[in-house]
Amino acid sequence: MFYRIVNVGKPDLGGEGMYRIGQLVKDFGLSRSTLLYYDRIGLLKSQIRTGANYRIYSEADYHRLGKICTYKQAGISLEDIKSLLDTSECNITNVLEKRLESLNSEISELRKQQQVVVSLLGKDSLLRSTKTMSKEQWVDILKASGMTEEDMHRWHVAFERSLPEAHTDFLESLGIDNAEIARIKQWSKP
Repeated sequence: MFYRIVNVGKPDLGGEGMYRIGQLVKDFGLSRSTLLYYDRIGLLKSQIRTGANYRIYSEADYHRLGKICTYKQAGISLEDIKSLLDTSECNITNVLEKRLESLNSEISELRKQQQVVVSLLGKDSLLRSTKTMSKEQWVDILKASGMTEEDMHRWHVAFERSLPEAHTDFLESLGIDNAEIARIKQWSKP
């Protein structure tokens, strides 16, 4: 690895767009060890060193770190981030769609776990604090708003026709088991 050596005598690093590791730590809220790890795995490598061998990051490095942080915040793996940033062949849409599918699955599993924990505790009052609603509560609200069984059926049909995946997610969020969801979706076919 070849490094460009710079003579850094001034606090501003002698040029615009030059950053010491401490500045990146401050600007991005990362630890020094995280940046050193990114360097070690080739995710963010400083090509510039001071005479004392301190890393200096360029404006391009700064922007790259911004992208790394954004992708990391979305839950994308460092390996996928490296692919996104280092190759033109990697399709960002595919990576993001894969992550979205993974998130949907994780959310669905967490909802199920949440329902099980509430039922194990045996306290219906906890349902209000879980930000979820049971099937019974949902049906009660629909009935209280004046919806008949026929109105609810039309609602399900419209939901299934327009957004079948979201319909499934919604039913899962109510704590409905897979067998009943399958029956409701079949019942919702126009």
